[in-house]
Amino acid sequence: MRPLNSILSRVVVLHIVAVAITSLAMCIALSWLLNRATDNIHDEAMRKQATAIASHLRMGADGKPALQLPPDLQGIYSQPYNRYLYAVVDENGTVLFSSQANHAPVFSDWAKTDLSLDEARRGDATISGVSLRKNLDGKDFWIQTGENLSNRDALTDDITRGFFREVGWITVPILLILLVIDIAIFRRALRPLRHASLVAQNIGPTRTDVRLPADNMPLEIKPLMMAVNRALDRLDEGFRVQREFAADAAHELRTPLTVIRTRLDLVGNQELVASLRRDLDSISHLVNQLLEFAEVETAEISPDEIADLREICENVAAFVAPLAISQRKTVALTGGEEPVLVFGNREMIRRAVLNLANNAVEYTAEGTTVEFLIQRDGTLGIKDAGSGISPDERELIFQRFWRRDRKRSGSTGLGLSIVRRIVDIHDASIRIEDNPTGGTTFTVAFRAYLDGTL
Repeated sequence: MRPLNSILSRVVVLHIVAVAITSLAMCIALSWLLNRATDNIHDEAMRKQATAIASHLRMGADGKPALQLPPDLQGIYSQPYNRYLYAVVDENGTVLFSSQANHAPVFSDWAKTDLSLDEARRGDATISGVSLRKNLDGKDFWIQTGENLSNRDALTDDITRGFFREVGWITVPILLILLVIDIAIFRRALRPLRHASLVAQNIGPTRTDVRLPADNMPLEIKPLMMAVNRALDRLDEGFRVQREFAADAAHELRTPLTVIRTRLDLVGNQELVASLRRDLDSISHLVNQLLEFAEVETAEISPDEIADLREICENVAAFVAPLAISQRKTVALTGGEEPVLVFGNREMIRRAVLNLANNAVEYTAEGTTVEFLIQRDGTLGIKDAGSGISPDERELIFQRFWRRDRKRSGSTGLGLSIVRRIVDIHDASIRIEDNPTGGTTFTVAFRAYLDGTL
């Protein structure tokens, strides 16, 4: 059997077991109480009958006891099925008066006290009743009254015998109602946990500032939430130190690189200088991208910032065009002439577009065109005619420092990771598609600003 993983399911199952046990115990207890109440009513009825008969017991003029019952009492003891019985006996056990045809006592053996509860067996029948003492002229007499339990009232018998079954049937809908109420209560009690789960889904390397709400948590859960938040604080501090280190290192490396580049002019071997300059250019590019990555990691975008995507693409296209032309490639910009407004930071979007454009110019074939495809819905596509990207590599290329060919110079493996970070902080999306004629199209979908709405 699979374990119950949900707190709600565990509580509900345990509650079902508890309610079932409680219901069973309640039925048994109530059945016992009903039987006891029935017995008490029976004993009280027998005592009242004995008292009523005793009130009509007199000492006659001849010095012998006489009993004259009124018609209502006579009717009780003259029933054809002989349900109720009475007898009057003296202290020697001699029966003076009896409702039975054989003039027998109700109880042949009884405790000779003022009032005793007695029971006798007659064949398959059980006679239950009382023996009440009455003193007349210094002599003790006992009035015995009994009820034949085999002829007990049918309604009382049905209630007693069917009580457990009837209460058990009523317990089923009560249990179901309790379950529905309990589930509603438990769901309401667990609502803060569900809210915390939704908040936790937003926590990641790019959102280390998010914390779990601990104010409205149950006392049992609050320490766990606070411990998680303290762990997130330490994690956020670690990310902050890492980002600051990368930025500081990039800043510190710029100066010595500039000094080295200047001193190369003093070296006489021009072939060596050219080789060293290429190496310095690669290192400078890496340092600049490290600095850019550190800045992007800490960037915050205002939700009401708006940028013109077409203007950004025109600027980037004009910037990369000389590089493309020097490599016998061209750059084209397609789309309408009107501005395409999107939500986002202009400088951050420009960096993302520039990295994608540089990547496209670098990998597209000679004699081909890098095309900017701008749509009114805020979607930008950058199309190249390179060798394409296999489906297995489409997630790897966004990882930091990942390169397909590590021997290739001029590539740091940071450009597309910067693009992914900028896309994420703008709540945008990016996808990679193969072109029918060869090459790849990177499509970035920003949130469009249309007449003041999304």
